[in-house]
Amino acid sequence: MSHLNIETAIVSITAPGTKIYENDKKKGRILARKLNEFSNDLVKNNSKQFGFFASLPPLTDVEGTLNEIEYVHTTMKPDGYTLFTSYGHDRYLGHPLFRSIWTKLNELKSVVFIHPSEAPTPMVNRYLPQPLIDYPQETTRTASDIVLTGTRAAFPNVKIILSHAGGTLPFLAQRIAMAGSIPSLQCSRQSHQILTDFRSFYYDTALSSSIPQLMALLEFADPCKILFGSDVPYAPLPAVIDTTKSLDSFFQKNKIGKYENLWQNINRGNAKILFPDKIQD
Repeated sequence: MSHLNIETAIVSITAPGTKIYENDKKKGRILARKLNEFSNDLVKNNSKQFGFFASLPPLTDVEGTLNEIEYVHTTMKPDGYTLFTSYGHDRYLGHPLFRSIWTKLNELKSVVFIHPSEAPTPMVNRYLPQPLIDYPQETTRTASDIVLTGTRAAFPNVKIILSHAGGTLPFLAQRIAMAGSIPSLQCSRQSHQILTDFRSFYYDTALSSSIPQLMALLEFADPCKILFGSDVPYAPLPAVIDTTKSLDSFFQKNKIGKYENLWQNINRGNAKILFPDKIQD
């Protein structure tokens, strides 16, 4: 945190998390509880430095997931919940199996942080592990699934954060929205509604600060819903420092005009609005 001048961080468990026990409900529930107890202790001992997103059992264990949400909401008061982009072989987050989980999260007006996990596809080659090339696309796939199945519209109280600038979503959103204009697809959302739903998401900047990435994100997303993200400690620190410097450099060169106040808002202001109890003056 000192390397990046971070005052307050919201921590979470990255992939695969509890998904390592998708075929063992008992172990998945135990691991989720242990992760949450550890995170909660970290926050209690460093309340000004840290908040946390609670871990959940694999979402295919609907009962265990609902029980853990209720438990941590009552006893720990997390700042939100971490979900992964898919569960099982092919269940993205708009799958009907997860409907009751979204209902509970909507009831609690929760913040949900979505992080990509392994894709059900082989590696391109040994030089391209999935986090480098497939993870961003997994974010796009699950975000599209949430929107086109009507899940986003059905649960508007959930504040959803997409990692890594939304993956490829800012670039592909207009193309994906065409689904609402193709009669044979019978999509419940019209094209303009799909784009509105995409823009309702929050987007973090973790490992996503090249000029093309930032330009696409800034032209597409609601500027009040862009949040600084680091990917520390999972990404190598030198890479995180470089991408953060790129982010700072971009805004230093664009201080005047429509991006004038955006740097401060991305670094702190937008998060302060989203997490008013955690981030204070």
